Amino acid sequence: MKLSLVSDSLANLPVEQMLSTAAAAGIQGIEFNTGNWSGAPHIDLDGLLESQTARQALADKLERHNLDLVAFNCNGNQLHPVTGAAHDKVVRDTIRLSGLMGLKTVVLMSGLPAANATDLVPNWITSSWPEENQTHLEWQWAERLLPYWHDLVAYASSCGIEKLAIEMHGNQLVFSPATLMQLRAEVGPMVCANLDPSHLMWMGADAIQSVDYLGDAIAHVHGKDTFINAPVAATRTLLENGPLVSARPRAWTHATIGVGHDLKWWTDFCYRLALVGYSGWVSIEHEDATMSRNEGIKRAVSLLKDAMVLEDPDYQVQSVT
Repeated sequence: MKLSLVSDSLANLPVEQMLSTAAAAGIQGIEFNTGNWSGAPHIDLDGLLESQTARQALADKLERHNLDLVAFNCNGNQLHPVTGAAHDKVVRDTIRLSGLMGLKTVVLMSGLPAANATDLVPNWITSSWPEENQTHLEWQWAERLLPYWHDLVAYASSCGIEKLAIEMHGNQLVFSPATLMQLRAEVGPMVCANLDPSHLMWMGADAIQSVDYLGDAIAHVHGKDTFINAPVAATRTLLENGPLVSARPRAWTHATIGVGHDLKWWTDFCYRLALVGYSGWVSIEHEDATMSRNEGIKRAVSLLKDAMVLEDPDYQVQSVT
């Protein structure tokens, strides 16, 4: 396994400084945000698509800092009833750029539509009752999610992409390992997981057991933790919808690796990844409102280097004659 960084973790820095800071911290590769829910401060998506010179310049910048290009990330909501078309354009442009730059995996989300053809607001259905919820959920999958993803997979294949790594996130139709495997069964093996354990933590799933469940569907991993604020969660529940700018009033918050779960947990998580054959990137994503980017990234690198399986196995049973 190798350590990478989601570029927006250092969105406050210009691209050269972002790269030098990442390299100095011990990062080996960069996952660039390209747009949608990111301002994409380090990437000119249109410029890179138009110019081989621009693409080579980006590759040269990474090489100067001894960093690999890991993936492009276009997280957004391409099924939004109002802004979905604009997000879909970024998704498809990101897929095309990935192909042009020799990448085989794109990181994105599934999208979330409205509950019917006339609504203008996305609707994340999280309760089985009232019964109308079942009708809405079936419509979302049959009329919006599946047609879109069948088409997207065909487009990605035409661009040379092999894996679309979906981040299982709240307020998305694919928000859990079970829903990801449901989509994969319907659409095909190009649908894969970007396994970010932090989201599973607050939704009540077991991220370590999810590794076994997902198996070879795991195409990418994010390194991010979640801190459960127990005294607040006791009365608010984990269905938290307060502002993200402060952890204190929230039931949970995304946190620097090691704050929510300790070294033993992360070691078990990484070892389980190795057991199912994952030897790819773990991409640190800093979203801690209590700790600086600099401190958070350094702490995450330190803990993950102790937790990750960094080298290929070489054990052999000795032959006794």
